[in-house]
Amino acid sequence: MASIIVVTGSSKGNYYPLGHRTTVIGRDEAVPVQILDPKVSRKHMKIRFNSDKNTFSALDMSSKHGVLINGNKITDEIELQDNDYITIGTTTLMFTFKDFDSRENALLHYKKVGQRNLPTITFND
Repeated sequence: MASIIVVTGSSKGNYYPLGHRTTVIGRDEAVPVQILDPKVSRKHMKIRFNSDKNTFSALDMSSKHGVLINGNKITDEIELQDNDYITIGTTTLMFTFKDFDSRENALLHYKKVGQRNLPTITFND
């Protein structure tokens, strides 16, 4: 259905299937997606599934350092798009509508998407 891939930080390389539920992300050991980052609040943000629209949205849970989507700080709930980058603390996550059967497939997807976002370097003679 949808997944979160951790692309930077101490949890880099982890991925989490989201399913059709609300998922809380934070530093607390009791949350479904735990991010061990000192600048991440215990309950930092949540990703909510809207079954009426079949969409996912992100919401800051009054964290100290905020939530950035593609580099922009959010103040209200915002609908997520495929391959959005979410920054919490010093950790970056990638949201995707894809679901994966293994960690390796999730990382391969991130690698492909990440390569698309890099500029092409040209050399002048």
